[in-house]
Amino acid sequence: MNQCGSCKTCKQPCHIKGGKPDLTIALAGNANVGKSVIFNQLTGLEQTIGNWPGKTVERAEGLLVHHNKTIRVIDLPGIYSLSTYSMEEMVSREYIAKGEPDVVVNVLDSTSLERNLFFTMQLLEMNAPLVIALNQMDIARKKGLKIDVRKLQARLGVPVVATVAVKGKGVHEVVDASLGLEQKKKAGKTKASSIRYGLEVETRIEKLIKKLEGHKLGYPSRWLAIKLLEDDREITKLVGDEHPKMVQIASELASEITQMHGEDCSVVITSERYAVASRIANEVQTLTSPKKASFGESFDRIGLHPVWGYVVSFFILVGILAVISLFGDFVIGAIEGAFESANPGATDFWSQIFWNGGVVGFYGAISVALGFILPLFLIIGVLEDSGYLPRIAFLMDRPLHSIGLHGKACMPMMLGLGCSVPAVLGSRIMETRRDRFITAFLATMVPCSARMVVVLGLVGAFMGVTWAIGLLFFEFAIIAVVGRALNRFLPGRPVGLIMEMPKYKRPVPGVVLAQAWSRIREFIVMAVPLIIIGSLLIEGMALMGLLQPFSDMFSPITVAWLGLPAFTGILFIFGVLRKEAALILLATVAGTTNFSTVLTPIQMLVFSIVLLLYIPCVATIAALRQEFGMKSALAITIGEIGLATVIGGLAYRILDVFM
Repeated sequence: MNQCGSCKTCKQPCHIKGGKPDLTIALAGNANVGKSVIFNQLTGLEQTIGNWPGKTVERAEGLLVHHNKTIRVIDLPGIYSLSTYSMEEMVSREYIAKGEPDVVVNVLDSTSLERNLFFTMQLLEMNAPLVIALNQMDIARKKGLKIDVRKLQARLGVPVVATVAVKGKGVHEVVDASLGLEQKKKAGKTKASSIRYGLEVETRIEKLIKKLEGHKLGYPSRWLAIKLLEDDREITKLVGDEHPKMVQIASELASEITQMHGEDCSVVITSERYAVASRIANEVQTLTSPKKASFGESFDRIGLHPVWGYVVSFFILVGILAVISLFGDFVIGAIEGAFESANPGATDFWSQIFWNGGVVGFYGAISVALGFILPLFLIIGVLEDSGYLPRIAFLMDRPLHSIGLHGKACMPMMLGLGCSVPAVLGSRIMETRRDRFITAFLATMVPCSARMVVVLGLVGAFMGVTWAIGLLFFEFAIIAVVGRALNRFLPGRPVGLIMEMPKYKRPVPGVVLAQAWSRIREFIVMAVPLIIIGSLLIEGMALMGLLQPFSDMFSPITVAWLGLPAFTGILFIFGVLRKEAALILLATVAGTTNFSTVLTPIQMLVFSIVLLLYIPCVATIAALRQEFGMKSALAITIGEIGLATVIGGLAYRILDVFM
């Protein structure tokens, strides 16, 4: 089995070019079951990471050549159901339900078979061409679990392959089973699933299936019938537009089930799925030895404790922040030193544009990418693969609910203390675009290390550490208020956190590195050119003497409203490139590092407040554009500039009364 592109090795023509692959496989399953490991085992380096058409959900795709067949592999997002409560669930179910993949490989965690089979039941309702990859069988054996693979295959009526993906065991057989299933499909030898629910539910499903005969909605009839009984909002609307009476009939049948069971019909169907999954799991698995408490279970007694859990998470997150900050500062210093050692000392216009604009913009962007973004994705990959990230999210869920988010938002917001760029990119761990937007908006308001330099170097040095700490508490209070406002006024509803606590496991270095590289590669391609362009533009304006007119133009805001000296307009303009540059430029303009001679205490506080709330830098804007598009990036940029201006002016007037 060779990755597509290594045609020198397999000595076969790479016939994907200009045509369709021989087979398309979609990997589907819960989070943390090993889908990404199988994906990497199959596709190697021949992967592309992009977004689903019209969506912000990542799409991982790769190619391989197996038995002279070119096979496309799609790694679907890790989800727990095929309802449309999140964007991930929506894209996955649309892709599968409309028959896009030739074969769906449902990856199961063999140590949690019953829970994983709940998702399998929904795939069987779709009558999807299914192959089961029963993964992590080595861990199941260590826990004393024995699973009868043949019996499971007979009960489900689909091929089942035992795998240990991290070691590559069984992956070859999964592809063989997929090719075999595709051949059976072409020969018309596949059968619909024989899995059935209780008599009361099945009778009404069959009635709806008969009513749906001849429909042209593009979905399997049994799945449509079940979704109508569950009153799935997307399917109900779709069917209602074509067959309004069908929705009424489904509602009446659902009411009958509700009256029989005393529970909503959707709850009854969910219970039926769990009942079947539980029955199958009990039939095919046995416990061969008593289960002993693992290290992870022992650690969770502290790590998930209502008090000590927060202490442990705090030190872990502070450690992550310290590592990224120290490593980032080291990388930035090393790269800047290497480039500046070759600085020719440009004096004419074009050489200054080239060096101070282009070269400095380039190494500044690369420094952020290698110093902050790469270690961020490596650490997030380790936390995800080890199973600890869901525990942090669980602990932070309640505090973050006060601003309309759930626990996962803690990671990008904490990372914002180091650098806003990885914080924005980290927001993609949120389920919906709405939650991603709010998380990114708030993460860009978290004072990054560059803004900390300004606060500590100005307020902390000349007014005392107490004032600096108070200023930071004020900043976080504003973030909480903005979060509640965004949650209230943005359309849509916040998504609750319903998640499992996966077992701890040793991260797979190859998987962590591959995922980190695929993500940082996207940033380098998309964001770095924008940063260089922004750097060239600002340097050109400075050399042509256009920054001073800009400063004068902004004086009604900087002088009249904010109460600051006129030259601060230049500082805010340069601050868009790099925030710490504002403090350096202040010393240059003032001709002294004794800032108390050019700014009053009130002006120091107001200047710092505006810089804290002001859009972080051009790199952050580029990251926002990459994640949400230009319109949303401009909305956040303009919103934060407006917020900084309004609060800065109000702070000036209030402080003037009390100081």
